[in-house]
Amino acid sequence: MDREPYESLVKAVLAWTGEDPLTTRDYEQIALQLTGHARAAASDVRRRAAQLPKDSGPKALAEVVLREAEGRLSATLEGTVHCVQNRARLVRALYERLDRLATALVTGTV
Repeated sequence: MDREPYESLVKAVLAWTGEDPLTTRDYEQIALQLTGHARAAASDVRRRAAQLPKDSGPKALAEVVLREAEGRLSATLEGTVHCVQNRARLVRALYERLDRLATALVTGTV
């Protein structure tokens, strides 16, 4: 998964101040892109968490993040700054969890 373009998009979206002159359709398209990527990132989190022992702390935290992601992804998309920024925050949270799981797997910190 190529994260760099999405990390840039997340950073840009979270920097919006509400004065951005995009159309509703533009916001919807960005939200769709972020939603698809969030689903892919969640799948990666799920796969990495499955490699950890059942009673590990990082695995438990990953499961919490995944439950929250499912709830957010089930919300109806809207063509608003608020909706797009929520999707961007979700992608950012999934990346953070993915990085922590990768570290836990490499270092054996479970």
